[in-house]
Amino acid sequence: MAVTNSKSEITWGRHQQGSWLDTITCAGVMLFSPVMVIFYWITLNYFDASFFAAFNAVSELGPVAFFIQYFPRPEYSSFLYYGGWLLLQAILYLLLPADWNSGQLTPAGHLLKYKTNGLLAWVVTHVLYVAASALGYLDPAILPKHWGGVLLAANVAGFLLTIFVFIKAHLAPTHPDDRKFSSSHIYDFYMGIELNPQISKYFDFKLYTNGRPGIVAWTLIDLSYIAYQYQLHGFVTNSIIVATILHSVYVIDFFYNEDWYLRTIDICHDHFGFYLAWGSIVWLPAIYTLQTQYLARYPVVLPNTVAVLFLITGLSGYLLFRSVNHQKDLVRRTKGECLVWGKKPQLVRVKYRTKDGLEHDSILLCSGWWGFARHFNYTGDLILSYSMCAVCGLNNLLPWTYAIFMTILLVHRCLRDEERCSLKYGKGWDIYCKRVKWVICPGIY
Repeated sequence: MAVTNSKSEITWGRHQQGSWLDTITCAGVMLFSPVMVIFYWITLNYFDASFFAAFNAVSELGPVAFFIQYFPRPEYSSFLYYGGWLLLQAILYLLLPADWNSGQLTPAGHLLKYKTNGLLAWVVTHVLYVAASALGYLDPAILPKHWGGVLLAANVAGFLLTIFVFIKAHLAPTHPDDRKFSSSHIYDFYMGIELNPQISKYFDFKLYTNGRPGIVAWTLIDLSYIAYQYQLHGFVTNSIIVATILHSVYVIDFFYNEDWYLRTIDICHDHFGFYLAWGSIVWLPAIYTLQTQYLARYPVVLPNTVAVLFLITGLSGYLLFRSVNHQKDLVRRTKGECLVWGKKPQLVRVKYRTKDGLEHDSILLCSGWWGFARHFNYTGDLILSYSMCAVCGLNNLLPWTYAIFMTILLVHRCLRDEERCSLKYGKGWDIYCKRVKWVICPGIY
């Protein structure tokens, strides 16, 4: 028997109103994050990746003089190349053969279909890079040599895209009934107003931005930094190879299971503003690749047994992540008519309402991996994240930023998802939480 949501008639999704503290926080993040990305680049290039040395320089020179002295110089070529990169990914998104897959119902009751051809776009992009490098048309280490200029171009693109979708949400929304406004323009600019801004059904801004400019680039950046390490030092270390393999597994899995991504919190819950637009275009490629950026300049040669251990640990985290998600997808796809670990799955059947007043059924899995924790997939994600960073050693904190960030991101995402599910499923969610007590990792959180 399904449990009906009776907590409130508030529609689930992004908060309708942000507090004054939310507004200040959003403004701070939008001001601080671009500065942080540039600070990381400066620290890697001029201070041997040492935060201590970089902050000492800030203290001695003062923040303004520090950034005037070390700020990357704008390059016309970097802006031109980055614009070409965005255009290339848009063309591949639009023209390559694609499957059409459905997401989940939006709060207003829309069931959107998406073009999913990310894996093919990833393959074509990397074939073009390797071919152009092999034929001598492209320096394979071009990205590290112009990375400061690329970061500036990406920052400009991230802000311009955010401004565009903010204006579009007011003047030409794709689905007006799925918009969320607050009394703060700053909060709306950061969190986003439209849930799924589109230009016709063929171009979805959120799916394109979240996947193509940043995640396709992730492994491309790694390959370019491997080439850079070889050009600088005359060899390629096992540590940078392991980091790149683990990154590649994550990226290929993302695109191979792109239809699964359509049912995640990014697509179903988060509206499209600075958080996703700038974050996907700038933060992801700048911060998620810090391990290979670091290792290219400051090589770490691991004992082969240690390198293999980190590789196996990271792959184990990935397999756990994938197995956990597969169980939930299987149960949802078969509506519970399947086996989980050889047994009928234990379920909590719930109902939820969309803004149009219609009631819908859903199921929450509480056996198999999902009997351990309500977000047990994040445990595998974190194991993989820390394995990626472990290959860099312990001499500097900087290359560990990704693992630290992922910990904060996933815990915060859990908190948001718990609140969203509580509003969406009401008493059904309360029953589920009583049956599955832990959030991410049993015995810890």
